[in-house]
Amino acid sequence: MAPVVRALQDHAEIESLLCVTAQHREMLDQVLELFSLKPDFDLNIMQPGQTLSEITARGLRGLEDVIKEVQPHMILVHGDTTTTFTGALAAFYQQVKVGHVEAGLRSDNMYSPYPEEMNRVLTGRLAHLHFAPTEGNRKNLLAEGIKDDVILVTGNTVIDALLQVVKKDYVFEDERLNQIDYANKKVVLLTAHRRENLGQPMVNIFTAMKEIVENNEDVEVVFPVHLNPKVQELAHGILGNMERVHLIKPLEYEPFANLMAKAYLILTDSGGIQEEAPALGKPVLVLRTETERPEAVQAGTVKMAGVEKETIFSIAHSLLNDTKAYGEMANAVNPYGDGKASFRIVEAILKYFKAGQ
Repeated sequence: MAPVVRALQDHAEIESLLCVTAQHREMLDQVLELFSLKPDFDLNIMQPGQTLSEITARGLRGLEDVIKEVQPHMILVHGDTTTTFTGALAAFYQQVKVGHVEAGLRSDNMYSPYPEEMNRVLTGRLAHLHFAPTEGNRKNLLAEGIKDDVILVTGNTVIDALLQVVKKDYVFEDERLNQIDYANKKVVLLTAHRRENLGQPMVNIFTAMKEIVENNEDVEVVFPVHLNPKVQELAHGILGNMERVHLIKPLEYEPFANLMAKAYLILTDSGGIQEEAPALGKPVLVLRTETERPEAVQAGTVKMAGVEKETIFSIAHSLLNDTKAYGEMANAVNPYGDGKASFRIVEAILKYFKAGQ
């Protein structure tokens, strides 16, 4: 969302105010610092051990107060977080128009990704303008009865942000990452954290990764391990004593983006990485049974590897050893845009209000 905020701030016809819930305090603060953004309103709702219901309740109450004070013409929400849904719902309760950035993504399984899928669906019912990253996202919205004239295909703003922070000469704070021989090693970047993968699916993922390293002498793995104790225990139990596996602390956005740019192959259960990595020419294997980003699969930048050990190993091992198959994925056209989505969104908002809607 940072490029959108900047584009709004740079436009003379728009007065923009930035409100954050701080649903995830640490993750938010490093991005605000990176993009030199200062919120006008910070609800600071994060609490230890918070539940989805608590996030929803605190976010809704805090946003209601902000909306009453500011009385905006429109509220922009992004993506699929609980903050996204509560932002749209709070706006609806105050009869304020909603613009949904990154609209129209669907997995068609309400529990995967959870709770993100239903956050998107419910936000879609409350939005007045829908900024869809791809044509496929637009078709999803049309199928749900959204009128075509309030949908704009923009590309994804995550690409705008990514291209602003990746640098060829980037130096990591973690010296272990600087010492990796990216030119001569096949560096595999792994991320795994989703609720639905906790338990046996995650055991399968980590065991497959162990076998990939054992069967490919030129492979090194970097795994920023999620702070969830269950993820930590499994990761260190299965991968902790392997010489070519680097278990590191979670990375902030800028170093992570630059690590993606240096990696050879990415295995992830994340959503956004499925869009970001292809923009850098990096093939992605998705460690989930479905994805709300099918355009990447159709474009050939992403493959579904699922959560079964044999399948993950087979697909990854093939890509690591078949240069033709790897090249086809690495050179496929990223379907998520050209880095100019933010400007299209601002222009669409102006057009919407100038038309008297």
